Amino acid sequence: MNKTLAPALSETHFDWLGSRYAGKVRDSYVRGEHRVLIATDRLSAFDRILTTVPGKGQVLTQLAHYWFKRSSSVAENHVVAVPDPCVMVGREVSIIPIEVVVRGFIAGSAWRDYSNGTPVSGVRLPAGLVEFDQLPEPIVTPSTKEAMGQHDTPISETEIIERGIVSPQVWEEVRSLALALFSMATRDLSQRGLLFADTKYEFGLLDGRVVLADEIHTLDCSRFWVADSYDLRRRKGEGPEMLDKEPIRRWLMERGFRGEGEVPVIPDSYRAELTSHYARSYERITGEVCPLDTSPPNERIERNLRAYFADARV
Repeated sequence: MNKTLAPALSETHFDWLGSRYAGKVRDSYVRGEHRVLIATDRLSAFDRILTTVPGKGQVLTQLAHYWFKRSSSVAENHVVAVPDPCVMVGREVSIIPIEVVVRGFIAGSAWRDYSNGTPVSGVRLPAGLVEFDQLPEPIVTPSTKEAMGQHDTPISETEIIERGIVSPQVWEEVRSLALALFSMATRDLSQRGLLFADTKYEFGLLDGRVVLADEIHTLDCSRFWVADSYDLRRRKGEGPEMLDKEPIRRWLMERGFRGEGEVPVIPDSYRAELTSHYARSYERITGEVCPLDTSPPNERIERNLRAYFADARV
């Protein structure tokens, strides 16, 4: 694979699609009853946009598509079509403003809260855990879904109901679906020699039904660890080999960045490493090679979207 893929897709401006909403990574457009989600190559961490990683948007979209297909028997999802390597067309749903995080191991923000003596989204974990320990059973640790530039904050399941964010019945369905999706992926990944540490889901309502939306089991919203490295590295006091975005967070923290202040300079050489990291991780997770299209992304996406909507007459 070419380590100097260029140009990166930093943003899109397709006025003919409708009003654009720019999230941390995705640009989205609402067109009638559909939402067009375009995964850019923007790299975010600690709720800040840092730089771009060429090819990243393609890996995220193709990995999400892989898991949406794998999980369709577990949960209804919003996907209608994937007309471009970076683009997913989905049904427009009313998003529930909660990030539904499921954890099988203690890592990341959960470990930081636990080590500070703070409950994890209202959940009191057993005493004596160390970083990367497997939990007795998977737990749901929700957080609020905030606007770009604001930090998502932990919220307990009790608070979700008390605030009237969703009804108790809807939350119970969301919770059950999230745990079922996590269990399915855990089994799949174990057959590929991987541990599924944690992930986040987003759900919406469509005609009163709970529907899985946004993305699923991608490198930006999940932690994947190489099983063979887990015990070996822990005996040395090290973390497992990670296929996700955690190495990027650690690279930033080593340079004193945790979301506040000036973003460290991210050299092109490291951006190229990250392109390789995303592509290699996709292959380890799926067993397939992710073909990266190196043509100019904006022109390619517009061409493919115009063809799709002309054929679909949407």
